[in-house]
Amino acid sequence: MASYLKLIRLPNLVFIAFIQYVMRQVVLMPVLQTYGFENESEMVSIFLLMGATVFIAAGGYVLNDYFDVKIDAINKPDKQIVSNTVSRNAAMRLYQILTAIGIICGLILAFWGRSFTLGFIFVVVPGLLWFYSASYKRQFITGNLIVSFLAALTILVVGITQLAFMQKEFGKLIFETPIPAQFYSWIGGFAIFSFLTTWIREIIKDVEDEKGDREMECRTMPIKWGVAKTKIFLYCLISFTVIGLFLVNEFFIQFPGTLTTRYILFGIALPYAALIYLIAKSKTAANYHQASTLSKVIMLIGVLYCFIFYYLQAKTFGISLFNLFIVK
Repeated sequence: MASYLKLIRLPNLVFIAFIQYVMRQVVLMPVLQTYGFENESEMVSIFLLMGATVFIAAGGYVLNDYFDVKIDAINKPDKQIVSNTVSRNAAMRLYQILTAIGIICGLILAFWGRSFTLGFIFVVVPGLLWFYSASYKRQFITGNLIVSFLAALTILVVGITQLAFMQKEFGKLIFETPIPAQFYSWIGGFAIFSFLTTWIREIIKDVEDEKGDREMECRTMPIKWGVAKTKIFLYCLISFTVIGLFLVNEFFIQFPGTLTTRYILFGIALPYAALIYLIAKSKTAANYHQASTLSKVIMLIGVLYCFIFYYLQAKTFGISLFNLFIVK
């Protein structure tokens, strides 16, 4: 059982479910409260969404290890699961079961919400994961961008789902209100941050796995450009992310006070500075693994800004915080 839990990356699945839940409850619901919507109906929809996403993601992790048997035998022989403790046939069956459950949950959600877009997403994404694991991940930049896009989509789909159910209940009039724009402004911001941080982490992982990838004739960034140039690209991408956050805060986030600025500075910019230092000093796969872990922590910190948003939204517009009290 332990091998199967490691194979599906249980901590990652918990993180995915957590992100989707807080995006709805801590970002979208406060926006709705601001416009007078206090209805907490259709809670089943978020659990269906989380189930569909988590099962498809779990299947994707299994499929990834299924195709990476030879690479993992070089890069991490002590941690390899498929072909060591779990046979390739068992891994493929597990992938099929998990993905089928995820697609079924997604299609039920789409049918219930009367959303073609949701149905399309939950049919296309498993196919994209198959081609990614089989081919795209070994190609220059393409694989990194696909994973980053899927990480962003994990967040965006929360807004798509909520709007689908609101349209079902209130009709197209909902799109004549500021609510959709507010949804996509905030959800889109978190999605873009997720895209960029995931891209950074995927590149770091490519450097970490360079030895095995090179043996299998992959065309990842460190193999095609070299480690030195890849590091420069990482520094530029990290700098772009941090500068972008400060610009968004300056021009688009209108909450009074400096709480958001301080959160970006101490919660994200300084850890990213530490990440740049760690990348610059990294020479071994273990060093890059530490950098990869730090990038995951930074992503978590970025997601947790949603609680700061909820607090500032409640304080600015006089809505109740978690339906418990009014912030003054």
